[in-house]
Amino acid sequence: MDIKILLTCIAIFFARIIDVSVGTVRIISIVQGRIKTAFVLGFIEVSIWLTVISTVMDKIKESPIIAVFYALGYASGNVVGIMIEKRFAIGNALLRIIFLEKGQMVAEELRRLGYHVMMFEGMDGDRKVQEIEIPCRRRDIEELVAIARSHEKEVYFVTESIGLAPRLKLPTMQQATGWRGIFKRK
Repeated sequence: MDIKILLTCIAIFFARIIDVSVGTVRIISIVQGRIKTAFVLGFIEVSIWLTVISTVMDKIKESPIIAVFYALGYASGNVVGIMIEKRFAIGNALLRIIFLEKGQMVAEELRRLGYHVMMFEGMDGDRKVQEIEIPCRRRDIEELVAIARSHEKEVYFVTESIGLAPRLKLPTMQQATGWRGIFKRK
């Protein structure tokens, strides 16, 4: 294999990673109802794909190895796209946490932090349980679960996507203090 074919294979591999990653994030944006984001990502995805596929179709007869790099780029792009989406954690979720004992205490703490918390009581077999529901940003889930587990180690939690939530009550920033508050004073 000569250097020109090798460089073409590598270019196709990385272009497919970008193309499929963008496509994966686009599909997630569609599911979450983010129309403008899906539009822009769709344009980028198809632009890259057209460039790649035209190169592949021109050169595949002389070097079938290009098809392998095309497929590897596709498979890798799915993984990279999911990793990107998880890293940015765009969107909102409903977090349900089920407690045996300290649900009320955690609900009060989360309310103090500025979250909207709903609480329910129920039964799990013969024992009472408490469930709290918190609409939140997906990127806040780990922090909220950590707070819950700091009060009760054996909590059970479930997340559910809630799409766009225009009235989602999020914690507000605390008043600036110290040297940061100098410019806020009147």
